[in-house]
Amino acid sequence: MFRFCFCAVLPLCTSMFAAELPPTHTDESKVPAYTLPDPLIFQNGQKVETVKQWTEQRRAEIFKLFEENVYGRSPRNNGKFAAVKMITECPEAGPAFNGKAVRYQFALTFYTGERPAADSPVVDFLLYVPKVKSDTDKFPVFLGLNFQGNHTTTNDPEVLLRRNWNRDTGKYVLAKEEERGLAERRWCYEKAVERGYAVGTAHCWAFEPDFNGGRKLGVRRLMDKDGEELAAEETNTLGTWAWGLTKLLDAVCEQNKEGTLRQIDTSKAAVFGHSRLGKASLWAGAIEPRFAMVISNDSGCGGAALSRRAFGETVARINTVFPHWFCGNFKKYNGKEGELPVDQHELIALIAPRPVYVASASEDLWADPKGEFLSALNADPVYRLLGTEGFGNVKEQPGVNQSVGGRIRYHLREGKHDIVEFDWLQYFDFAERYL
Repeated sequence: MFRFCFCAVLPLCTSMFAAELPPTHTDESKVPAYTLPDPLIFQNGQKVETVKQWTEQRRAEIFKLFEENVYGRSPRNNGKFAAVKMITECPEAGPAFNGKAVRYQFALTFYTGERPAADSPVVDFLLYVPKVKSDTDKFPVFLGLNFQGNHTTTNDPEVLLRRNWNRDTGKYVLAKEEERGLAERRWCYEKAVERGYAVGTAHCWAFEPDFNGGRKLGVRRLMDKDGEELAAEETNTLGTWAWGLTKLLDAVCEQNKEGTLRQIDTSKAAVFGHSRLGKASLWAGAIEPRFAMVISNDSGCGGAALSRRAFGETVARINTVFPHWFCGNFKKYNGKEGELPVDQHELIALIAPRPVYVASASEDLWADPKGEFLSALNADPVYRLLGTEGFGNVKEQPGVNQSVGGRIRYHLREGKHDIVEFDWLQYFDFAERYL
């Protein structure tokens, strides 16, 4: 069966945009004056005063604005995606990490119609689960996408090597043994299982390749007609990745019911992501209420950072370099962030009252750490309305390597754009508190 598991990471080729890239800066003194939309004020100016008004009216209003103007119509509400079916096949299980865990490898086959075709997209799903010590053991699970293939996230020699897309040749080639473990430092599998958490991942390119036009090679090709133009309000790559995260949860829930993963507590699933995959994890948390916890690591513009600050990677810059990430309507706000009917603090508010963790890095100015912090801070009123402690007593951005907050939590890790052990340890602690 043909497997869509892509390994290459598309580099940021600024030379091809040298004459066209919109200007940007990382100077706090150049942040424009702005006013954030109030998540607790309806578009007609009426104030949200009750939980019922939020849950039944205002949340839906904000959600629709994000669909229409940023991420595109949610895959969960999109008739095209609703037609896609999934088969979870042939789990391969075996011991891992000196018997501390069990490794599962599933093939998720996507298709429309009555049955899969020979070339139906297949996503390889890798899952590590702590070894069961008693019949009553139940483990929360972290689910996230990776950038380069499952085999790069670990040195585990039993993780399967698959055919990967080579962007230089435009062909599929078998992943190489020397690629195994290239991104291992970003994945704390062994520490996770020692703490009692399962962790699962799939390659984001398996759902949709990360380049303009990649929709013809990913899962969306099942729905698109040849030559069909993408509507301005239609979901794009980030929305497809977010949908893919919900399918990983579907697979876990399905296998839990069938008994293969009976040791997973599916009511305690956390979705996480780093960088562009952090943007996808936040949107996945908004569209899928079954995610009990949402984690954003250095997600920046279109993720946790406020768009109106126009700091680091701006709306115009991200839409120019990555025109395939967001819906077409988002481009209307290139250089006009103040005209957006929403901002990213409201994306965090859509997750309320579920716990959400926003993480930044001190040297990652491109992702605007202060803007990420301010999003968390300005989502607090919605969490308070819903009866939680929200961001706690936090009012100012903390110093480096300090984790602060309550049901909304934040840290500014020392260092660059990355996800490292320090980040994971905070997420494990957060899950221990709220899951």
